[in-house]
Order: sequence, then structure tokens, then C-alpha cells
Amino acid sequence: MAEDREVRRVRALFISDVHLGMKPIRVGQLIEFLRAHDADTIYLVGDILDGWRLAKAWHWPVEYNVLVQLLLDKANAGTRIVYLPGNHDEFLREYLGTYFGEIEIIDRTIHTSATGRTYLVIHGDQFDVVVMNAKWLAHVGDWAYNAALRVNIAINWVRRRLGLQYWSLSAWAKQKVKNAVSVIGRFEEALVHEAKESGVDGVICGHIHFADIHDRLGIEYINTGDWVESCTAIVETPEGAFELIKWTEMVVGEPRRFRLRKGVEQ
Repeated sequence: MAEDREVRRVRALFISDVHLGMKPIRVGQLIEFLRAHDADTIYLVGDILDGWRLAKAWHWPVEYNVLVQLLLDKANAGTRIVYLPGNHDEFLREYLGTYFGEIEIIDRTIHTSATGRTYLVIHGDQFDVVVMNAKWLAHVGDWAYNAALRVNIAINWVRRRLGLQYWSLSAWAKQKVKNAVSVIGRFEEALVHEAKESGVDGVICGHIHFADIHDRLGIEYINTGDWVESCTAIVETPEGAFELIKWTEMVVGEPRRFRLRKGVEQ
């Protein structure tokens, strides 16, 4: 259990794509993760709330309140919390430059690491052609993603009965379907280009629910992943190293962390 773990102190913590309001999400695991980590700064890198879902059908269980209170408690204890809205919580962009309690709402920011390197922090939907120019198609994609999640529930019910581990149809498609791989590649290229134009050393984003950390495009690209399925987050250690944390794997077994070193996982 997370309560039995020693709380890990990190310099910065980045999470995105929690999608509060979407029924099949891992909010319980996120609460455990946040209780197991303290940070000087927490970046909420968009789509923490799912306004699209909440507008269609209100879904707000008690554990959502637990999560919100946990974040507010951390803010009141001195943690700086920065909320960078995404496309699913874009209604918050009307409040850029304001505060919700102690939580700052901004569109983008520059994070400076302990080593002095600078990173553009942004959700990333601003560079998604579908979201920007064909919102109706983005909603179709959202429906298809939710359908895949429902199929996942059925598939994994059977897999659990057979003693097999969790398997994700949507994650498999992102890695194996040629068009999906191409879209991810173009998204990464767009974010890296924006980082270069901004004169920073790297970019930290979310949006595509595909956690990664690499420098294959000549600049550090870091994606936080999601808490719908993956349960992933990025942390910056006190020494300035960035790690991709796969929380469910840390809970059930030995910690698996991924550091940037010539694009090789460790």
C-alpha cells in the first residue's frame, strides 16, 4: 500500500490526462502516487478535468473530492501547483493568470531544472491539427477511445479469470497501428519544433496518452502519459534528472524508472 511507503521528495512532479468525469480512470492509483511523493512544484499538464464528459453526464464520485483536497493540502503546505489546461478542460483557459485557491492557472510556462536546463511545459493540444481545425473529429476520436476502454474492461475481466495481466487495446493500437504511430511522430516533431523556437532545452507535455522520454529529435522530448490506463508521471529528482514513473509497476513489484540517456531506457 502507498501508506506504507516512505514518502519520496522530488524537485518537480508532472502529471496530465487524469480526465476526472470519465468513468474508467485510475484516480485511486493517482491518490496513492501523490501521497507517496512530495514536490517543490507540481505541474498539472492539462486534461485533469474532462469537461467534455462532465457536460454530457455528471460523474463526480467521492474519491474525486479526496484527490482535489489532497492537491489543495499540498498547495497550502507550500507546494507550488501550476495548472496548464488542455483541450478537455479548455474552459479553464478563460481564467488564465488567475488562481484557484493556491493553484495557478496558465497556458504554458518554462521550467528550469536543478542543472539549469530549461523546458517548455504545455499540454500540447495547441499543436494537434485535429483538435485545432476539426473539433468534431476530435469528439469522434474521443468516442472511439471511450469505446476501446469499454472493450478493455470486458477483455481484462476474462484475462483476470485466466490469471493474466492487464492488457490495453488502445495502447496496443497506438504502438502497432501505422497511422497512430505516424500521428504520434508528427505530434512529437511539432512540440520539439516549438521548443526550439522558444529557445529552451526541452519540452514536457501530455495530450496523446503516450508516455515517453527521449532525445531522438535533437532535443529532450518528455511526455507525461495519462491516468486513464497507464498511471504514469514525470518527476525531476533533486539532482535534476528526469524520470518516467510507471506507478502500477512500482506498486506491484520493483520500481521501473526511465531516465534520459541517449534515448535508452534504464
